[in-house]
Amino acid sequence: MKISVIASTKAGYFLPKEEAVDFSGKSAGICYLPDTVETLFNEPVEKTLRRAKNNIASGHHSVFGHPTYNLCFEGIPKILAMILNNEKVYNTSEKSARYTRMEPSVEEKKLYEKWIEIYKEQILLKYPKFDEKRAQKLAQENARYLISVFTPATIMEYTVNFEQLNYIISWARDYISNEGYDEFSFKLREVFKEFLYEMPNLEVDGLNSSLKNRSFSMFAKNKVRDEEFGENYSINYLASFAQLAQAQRHRTLSYEMTLLETPQYYIPPIIRNTELEEQWLKDISSLEKYFPQGMLVHVNERGTIENFVLKCTERLCGCAQLEIMQQTQVTMKRYLEELSKCKNQRLYDYLLPYSKGSRCTFPGWKCDSPCIFGGKEAMSRCI
Repeated sequence: MKISVIASTKAGYFLPKEEAVDFSGKSAGICYLPDTVETLFNEPVEKTLRRAKNNIASGHHSVFGHPTYNLCFEGIPKILAMILNNEKVYNTSEKSARYTRMEPSVEEKKLYEKWIEIYKEQILLKYPKFDEKRAQKLAQENARYLISVFTPATIMEYTVNFEQLNYIISWARDYISNEGYDEFSFKLREVFKEFLYEMPNLEVDGLNSSLKNRSFSMFAKNKVRDEEFGENYSINYLASFAQLAQAQRHRTLSYEMTLLETPQYYIPPIIRNTELEEQWLKDISSLEKYFPQGMLVHVNERGTIENFVLKCTERLCGCAQLEIMQQTQVTMKRYLEELSKCKNQRLYDYLLPYSKGSRCTFPGWKCDSPCIFGGKEAMSRCI
């Protein structure tokens, strides 16, 4: 076997789209290689370009997935990051909104700063052993539910291949032209307009998914999804924008969302059923027009039972975001109940060892960085 590098990412280099097309055309030639790779990569440019154009016209676009681009988004709204991250074909490094102080609009910021102090006080009352720094970070994590998904506050490096980037560009154009005119769509349409305006010149005519009738996967096209639990599963639930953004990191699972007709909001457990709950709902609902991250959406989650277990090994943990940890618990309980009803003992026995508590209890799991809660309290925490 011979292994050689024929292309690689180079820091500070902007690959012109002409070179990306040329490289893709050469890659297409590998499929019908009559000679050596060296001969192919030294063929006349015209021959390569002709092959590339034929691939575009025929819809055989996978060869354009070989060149990649490292894009840095500064001031990207959370909603755009979520839409991009839902497509799975990418690598990303994103500034965390869980532990980073945000700088939103004046109206949002006033409530955000107010609730950071409230949450910090409640956290230290409930967990007096926490130090100030930990309490501050957790307070910010909960207060960020007030911040709009349209706030341009995130910095993200996004690595994507040439084919996928062209598809994304075409889907953004389609959304601007074809989606509805409700408040959410109007705001998102403006985000996509800015995205297209700022995007470097990397669009190639014909390199889009029109032949395959594809579009952004985050928005549900089928508003009703049946639930099922077997080798594959499908479950519907309400989640905040913030939880959905966490869930999207499990690329082996599929997620799609729809907005609720009547807005509802996530209530952090540490203030649930206290006198602060009513105040929280009053404040977060006053930001309805901004679409705060704590606004609930209808989510459908689908995947295989093995990949659900992989999700559990990440989310059933004291270090995981609380909302997604609790939702994963609910899904596990429901999964086992449904398997029990249909008497599928094999799958029931497969899941059961992962239902005893946090991942500290999982078969063969050894935690290299134990959380402050420990295996017992991790699943009953309220922060």
